[in-house]
Amino acid sequence: MNLNIDKKRNDYASLSSKLNSTKNLDFTTYYKNIRSDASLVPPIRQTASIFKQPVTVVKTQEGKVKSELKHGSQEKPKQLFWEKRLENFHACDSEGTEFTLIDLPKQLKPVGPHVKDQTLFQSVATALHSSMHPVTGQMSAKTALSNNPGVFVNPDQPLLYACSITEDDIRKQEDRVQLARKKLQEALAN
Repeated sequence: MNLNIDKKRNDYASLSSKLNSTKNLDFTTYYKNIRSDASLVPPIRQTASIFKQPVTVVKTQEGKVKSELKHGSQEKPKQLFWEKRLENFHACDSEGTEFTLIDLPKQLKPVGPHVKDQTLFQSVATALHSSMHPVTGQMSAKTALSNNPGVFVNPDQPLLYACSITEDDIRKQEDRVQLARKKLQEALAN
C-alpha cells in the first residue's frame, strides 16, 4: 500500500506540472493568434538603407493646424435650369381643376434652351420669394446666353433677360390692381 500512495503523489506532481505547462502554452498561443493592429505597429524599412550616416529631419513648417479660410458664402451649389423639371406640372384647386395660366408681360423673355413662359414665371416667383439678392435677370450678353447658356447663366437670378421697368409700367400695374380690387369689392358686396 505504501507504494500506491507514493505513486499517487508522483502522479499529482506530474499532473500539476502538466497543467502549468498547458496554461503557458494557451497563453502564448492566444497571443500568437491575435492579429496586430497595423495602425499601432511602427513602419519597418523594406529596402536597404542608401544612407550610411544618420539623417537629421529639418521641419520648415510650424506644427500648428491652420483653419480653412472660407471665401464667400458656403452654400450648396444650385442646379441650372431646375425649373424645367416642373414644366408639365400645373397648380390646381381642392377639386382638381387647374388654375388658368398667367400671362407675363411681353418684355419678359426667357433665357435658356426650350424655356417656356410658365417655366419663366416659376423662376421669377421663386427668385422673388426666396432670393436675398435683388432680382435683375440675367446680366450677361444676349449672344453669350443664347450660344452657351450653361456657362453664362447666373443661378441666383431667374431665367429671363435683364429688362428695365419704367415708371409708366409701375403706374399701369397699379391701375390694374385698383381695378381688380374694385371688382372684388363689388363681388363681395353682392
